[in-house]
Amino acid sequence: MGRETVHVMARADQPPAALWSTARDFCGLWHPFLAAIRAERGDKGAVIRRFTAHGEDTVYREQLTYLSDSDYTLAYTHLEGIRGATRYNARLTISPREAGGSVITWTAEIEAPGPRAAEIAKGTAPVFEAGIEAILARAADPIFEENQPDPIFDENRCPLMDSVLEGTPRLGLTHTARKGDSLVLFLHGIGGARQNWARQLGQAGHLMTACAMDLRGYGASSLGFQQSTVDDYCDDILRVMAHFGAKKLVLVGLSYGSWIATSFAMRHPEMLAGLVLSGGCTGMSEAGPEEREAFRVSREVPLNAGQVPADFAPAVVKVIAGPQASDALRSELLASMSAIPAETYRDALICFTNPLERFDFSRLTMPVLLMTGEHDRLAPPAEIRAVAGRILDAAPQPDLRYETIAGVGHVCNVEAAAAYNAALIPFLTRIAP
Repeated sequence: MGRETVHVMARADQPPAALWSTARDFCGLWHPFLAAIRAERGDKGAVIRRFTAHGEDTVYREQLTYLSDSDYTLAYTHLEGIRGATRYNARLTISPREAGGSVITWTAEIEAPGPRAAEIAKGTAPVFEAGIEAILARAADPIFEENQPDPIFDENRCPLMDSVLEGTPRLGLTHTARKGDSLVLFLHGIGGARQNWARQLGQAGHLMTACAMDLRGYGASSLGFQQSTVDDYCDDILRVMAHFGAKKLVLVGLSYGSWIATSFAMRHPEMLAGLVLSGGCTGMSEAGPEEREAFRVSREVPLNAGQVPADFAPAVVKVIAGPQASDALRSELLASMSAIPAETYRDALICFTNPLERFDFSRLTMPVLLMTGEHDRLAPPAEIRAVAGRILDAAPQPDLRYETIAGVGHVCNVEAAAAYNAALIPFLTRIAP
């Protein structure tokens, strides 16, 4: 099997944002070699472009596998059209230069039998070179304007209702009216509550039934009879899904909720139409025994001294809020943390620091969106970007988006709701029935 790499690079005077509006248009007819192009959708909502080139009858199809507007990066894979190619993965990145302007890098990794890999690589280089020239030309031409953002339903938000799902444990819910047989379920962090998702629920409810759940012991939910495990949380998710009669599920998590959502994906990937992970993913699943124990003990010290979460909530808010967080935002986070009973917080700590497995990202067969705050100290961008790369490498049919949300801390869905929704709502729109 032959293997080749193509690497084309160019410098530009324009900043990345000026070039990205063209480059990110995966299904646009902007490349000079293209005769016609149209967008398709894969079975699970993946973006696919189907196109022909000038002077050829061959139909080509490529799937978008990775997109990050904050990193000015996209990646795609060849599906059909290139004779003999057994693997063709390409990546386009626009990076800022320290002295100003940008560097455009377009690469491809190619596998094909014998000398065919070298032939494909030889034909790929001029395609990339012409594409970069087109990106630069468009950025210099004032008639080309940036793409309009996807709608995020700022107006006419769906009304929200509160209800309680009786049983053991009792589960407190805030939700929109039922809409179809798909459910998007929001899971809060270890210091949060279902109210933290109010800014997302009213918009997501336009697309499918939207619900935020209080985790066990939080808000209107009760603890079970024994120490909670992640399997218990997964059972609660299944109960909520059954309550709404949902056949497909999208999980949206924040921090602790992201860890629970990923744990559910390990167990029931076939049930998930999408997975959104904010401010975390792996939790303590990849930490060693000593690190997990140190994490648990350090946070149990105030509890063992007789304090309740309300006593140390101000210190927690200082860590999780971004540097520009308003007083009103800090007060909201403080109220969420202060309302947690001590026994609930201890129960969550023990669960979090006793993971049942190390995640196998090859089980993520659904579209995945990862987001984290620029100033998140608990899940910094470098860490979550690395997780996104691991998912891209491991997932059998990757369909991945990653975004850094500028200027905010850990609870990015609360602190920058508009920016968070600007990524979330188009993601839900794409995978909605």
